[in-house]
Amino acid sequence: MAWLVLVVSGLLETVWAVALDASRGFTRLWPSVVFGVSLVLSMGGLAYALRTIPVGTGYAVWVGVGVVGTALAGMFFLGEGFSLPKLLCLMLVVVGLVGLKLLH
Repeated sequence: MAWLVLVVSGLLETVWAVALDASRGFTRLWPSVVFGVSLVLSMGGLAYALRTIPVGTGYAVWVGVGVVGTALAGMFFLGEGFSLPKLLCLMLVVVGLVGLKLLH
């Protein structure tokens, strides 16, 4: 269960990162609200997962899921540009995350 919560928390990191950008420095109400709610839920999930997953592994997976999710959101929805080399680099991150899970 902790691993599922950790991955969902990493996905919520993507939500708060995109919402932070959309808030334009907290000048827009609803993106700022989405940022705050998703940040609290993401951190809460990370805290829950770290009760059973070592902090080094848990934090790395949480950040990695957030990094991959945010980069993909930027490429596909925010016009940051898609390229095969970028996608391959993100796949390397995913391989590293799977490796951390398998070695846990």
